[in-house]
Amino acid sequence: QVQLVESGGGSVQAEGSLRLACAASGFTDSRYCMGWFRQAPGKTREGLAVLHTNSGSTYYADSVKGRFTISQDILKKTLYLQINSLRPEDTAMYYCAAVRTWSCPSRYFLSGEYNYWGQGTQVTVSS
Repeated sequence: QVQLVESGGGSVQAEGSLRLACAASGFTDSRYCMGWFRQAPGKTREGLAVLHTNSGSTYYADSVKGRFTISQDILKKTLYLQINSLRPEDTAMYYCAAVRTWSCPSRYFLSGEYNYWGQGTQVTVSS
């Protein structure tokens, strides 16, 4: 049973930074595509960054390139999202997700491609 548990959210001022973490358990091997998503009230869930756990390859949505960094600690089985230069429009619930697959083509920025989700961690940015 795959479980994903996010942490690291909070309330910060604009221009601050946060590092979100997603602790994973129950993976059967290293072939997982993992992604970070966010959803603000009244908006659809947005794919931000994707990483393949075997290759370490990373991909970013154009909207977050340069400010967001996805990474993993293989030994800790933890996925991270470093967010710099936070803006009020980054306020949202942030989720990590996983799906067992060989690679992470662009469709893995779509939430419907994932079958495992964490409970989310709230990020609130004030100006």
